[in-house]
Amino acid sequence: MLFLQLLLNGLQIGAIYALTAAGFALIFGATKIFHVAHGTAFTIAGYVFLFAWRAGWPGWAGAAAAVLAAMAFGVAMERYVYRPIQRHEGSFFTVFVAAFGVGIVVQNVIGMIAGRGFATVDTPLSFSAEILPDVFVAPMLWIALATAAVLFVALTLFLTRHPAGVGLRALAQNPDLIRTYGLSSNGLSVLAFAIGSALAAPAAIITVMTTGLNEAIGHQIMLISIAATIVGGIGSLRGAALAGMMLGIAESIALQVVDTQWAEAVSFFVLFAFIIFRPSGIFGVVQTR
Repeated sequence: MLFLQLLLNGLQIGAIYALTAAGFALIFGATKIFHVAHGTAFTIAGYVFLFAWRAGWPGWAGAAAAVLAAMAFGVAMERYVYRPIQRHEGSFFTVFVAAFGVGIVVQNVIGMIAGRGFATVDTPLSFSAEILPDVFVAPMLWIALATAAVLFVALTLFLTRHPAGVGLRALAQNPDLIRTYGLSSNGLSVLAFAIGSALAAPAAIITVMTTGLNEAIGHQIMLISIAATIVGGIGSLRGAALAGMMLGIAESIALQVVDTQWAEAVSFFVLFAFIIFRPSGIFGVVQTR
């Protein structure tokens, strides 16, 4: 029964990782910007929902505010940090340091406002009930899985059926073609950041309603998103989502054989294994010389 309990816990963690990884993969795939501050959007969304809940807002209103805050942060990063750097032909290292610096500033501001301990939102949805002997499940597990599935299907339909979604895919493959057809690459880039950052919000809300969060959680989310993007295959949204789910399950099941403090390291063992044996990832294209 311990294995089943860990598997169910892993599915919930995996759903959170899948959402954040899909958002990071969408931004990186469309814009080729290594958005290190993606974890910061997760942190902002989580704390906005927390503050709204404590202020007595309805849950749906707090969730909407969290999504808007994450989108606003992503769009602001694109317009006021990344675009000026690209205009001056800044290097990858410049982009990395700028995004990392913004993340540190936001982390400290949140720490000063909300404190540096773990914060949670307690609701009946977070309370576990025994469904089998020694197996406990909270309603949030099913909500997390349903949310991840619905959002991923909606994102897939948007990218394949909606003109703006097709434009995002074209931007990822050939930016010059976008300009030829009169589309705005800047507008599509903003759209990629808005949608990708919005995907971090439901993951943050689920986290604050289950395990809780602190101001530094964005770094962990960022590292997991990068690992899932590489394991899934760079440029593949379904690969990032699947890899995020796999890493969450692996991290949870590993608790059978390792201490809690080593659980997060399991994701990076998986990452190293893929780098050595399948560097293109699950759905990546194998490059031939």
